[in-house]
Amino acid sequence: MNFELSRKNKEISPSLTLAITAKAKKMKADGIDVVSFGAGEPDFNTPEHIRAAAIDTMAKGLTGYTAASGLPNLKMAICDKLKNDNNLDYSSENIVVSNGAKHSLFNALQAICNPGDEVIISVPYWVSYPELVKLADAKPVFVETSEEEGFKYTKESLLRVINKNTKAIILNSPNNPTGTVYTENELKEIAEIAVKHNIFIISDEIYEKLIYDGKHKSIASLGDDIKKLTIVINGMSKAYAMTGWRIGYLAADKEIISIINNIQSHATSNPNTIAQYASIAALKGDQKPIYKMIEAFVERRNYMVEKINSIDGLSCRMPEGAFYVMVNISKIIGKTFNGFTINSSMDFAEYLLENVNVAVIPGIAFGADNYIRLSYATSLENIQEGLKRIEKAIQ
Repeated sequence: MNFELSRKNKEISPSLTLAITAKAKKMKADGIDVVSFGAGEPDFNTPEHIRAAAIDTMAKGLTGYTAASGLPNLKMAICDKLKNDNNLDYSSENIVVSNGAKHSLFNALQAICNPGDEVIISVPYWVSYPELVKLADAKPVFVETSEEEGFKYTKESLLRVINKNTKAIILNSPNNPTGTVYTENELKEIAEIAVKHNIFIISDEIYEKLIYDGKHKSIASLGDDIKKLTIVINGMSKAYAMTGWRIGYLAADKEIISIINNIQSHATSNPNTIAQYASIAALKGDQKPIYKMIEAFVERRNYMVEKINSIDGLSCRMPEGAFYVMVNISKIIGKTFNGFTINSSMDFAEYLLENVNVAVIPGIAFGADNYIRLSYATSLENIQEGLKRIEKAIQ
């Protein structure tokens, strides 16, 4: 082509997690026995009563447009959920329903960022955070966290990077990829910093229901000052096994919501109407399927952590939430197995996929090259077989 395409968008990196998952799926389709630890979604079907609500919606012919920001009844159900679960008082005017939590994050950053603004992101990070910040013409600023400190921001690490250009801190608890959950005291420290320096908090709480130790606390619930600065992000995907339904939502100050409403009205209009009605059924209906899912995740998590820590050269910490384990492979880096030298997490991921048909996500996708991420959103049998293959591959 003899014309220039978008410089900004040419700089956006593809998602490594989606790329590796797609490669593993293709190998499976070709008849290869692949064990994949790449899944970023529950391996459970959407609960029956939610599916039934979608079918009923279609039968009634409720398939047209809704308000761009979402159905009023769904917004009310979200307000009730935020009040009951998180002790947060919002009205429908504070809510925008979007095409998944990722879309909500996109909208939030578009609404608050200007060129030259900086957004703080902890490392390891979810793969899309830096790219979403860049799409908003802002600059991602990375804060390294340590495994020893639970992969969390500290007061000192935040204060080191805050300056006059700092617009927001992205907070993800429970965290993808580490499974870290922030305590109330840790959230209070972050809230004090944000209020003092007048910095937004983008609080990604999509894994809120998937906590195994302790209880989720939303930073927005710690007082009026921090609530005004917080954009709460959540959605239906993880808790209700509704990944493909694409319903996310955010809650924020009305001034921010007004901008997001305008953005979404031009970018996408309303999120899927049928999925919105199904989401009302999810939020207001039987919550027992979540507890059954958590029981399965706890069993898998405990087995995975114990097994990984028994394998020579590998180690991990016990995640408190989500469904991922960050495996420390620093003792593997530099070693050679079957003529294949491991110089990076990408090398290790390629070695496992090509030699023992196991798909993992390299830590470099999350900014942490000494790690790989394993998902336990797969059956216990798959976990057992996959870890057996990994152990064999590095013996």
